[in-house]
Amino acid sequence: MKKTAFLFPGQGSQTVGMGFDFYQEFVFVKELFEMASEICKINLAELCFKGPMEELTKTINLQPSVTAVNLACLAAVEKEGIAPAFLAGHSLGEYSALCASGVISHENTFRLVYKRGELMHRESLKHKGAMHAIIGLSVEDIELIIAEVKNEGIVSVANHNTKTQIVITGEPEAVNRVSTLASAKGAKAVPLKVSGAWHSRLIKGAENDFEKYLYGIPFGKPSIPVIHNVTAEFSTDPSEIRILMGKQLCSPVKWFDSIRRLMDEEVEIFAEIGPGRVLAGLLGKILPKDYPGKIYTVNSMKSFENFIKEVK
Repeated sequence: MKKTAFLFPGQGSQTVGMGFDFYQEFVFVKELFEMASEICKINLAELCFKGPMEELTKTINLQPSVTAVNLACLAAVEKEGIAPAFLAGHSLGEYSALCASGVISHENTFRLVYKRGELMHRESLKHKGAMHAIIGLSVEDIELIIAEVKNEGIVSVANHNTKTQIVITGEPEAVNRVSTLASAKGAKAVPLKVSGAWHSRLIKGAENDFEKYLYGIPFGKPSIPVIHNVTAEFSTDPSEIRILMGKQLCSPVKWFDSIRRLMDEEVEIFAEIGPGRVLAGLLGKILPKDYPGKIYTVNSMKSFENFIKEVK
């Protein structure tokens, strides 16, 4: 089999109805949802399949919901005996990658994403935040604009998604100011539907509590290398991985660098495992036209069957 990377989406990939066909098809997916619902005390099947979208999008519900669908899609692929050479996940999706690698158990994955959602929700109520995607400027250009407005409020880079798609995060006024200046330089600014300033120091209050919680969770050695958001590198040390996951809350997601790192490893098949096709869309913009890579999504029974047929 060609060198394959499984990529797991995070917040922003949710849709009402996600994962339903897998739930109907596989007993082990039903069992996964039941186990996760019990741990999080949320009816995840009801939430994922019926919504409403407003409830699903609340970070405290969203984090276990997207994770359940990611791991359901993964379980179906694993059942077919397909194993990747590398794993990565975008922000929240990194927990699915760690679970796929055996660093954390399924049960502890849901404990962590639920706790993470709870703490992020708490901080978003204390500190009003906003996030905008800026399209058309490099991360260096955005950093220069941020430096110009640093006395006007908290704003920083949240995600470096592609060469010229950067998400900024922080206090609404400061985020708007950066967007205005970026637009004046020819960029397009798109406000994101989020309930807080994720990956910014506005939610720093969650970091200490989350780090304490992480110390109560056993982390093992990865059986498949996982590329980390904070460093865009691999780690084989369980205690270092735990530290990175604590830092991940308020650090920028180095997605562009992570995919470049996978290109250095000569990955030929990129499969987005989970709802939506956000990461597949980003990959289309990151991979050079002449790069010998193929992009797949596994988010429905149809796309799953297609993926299996192509790669097996």
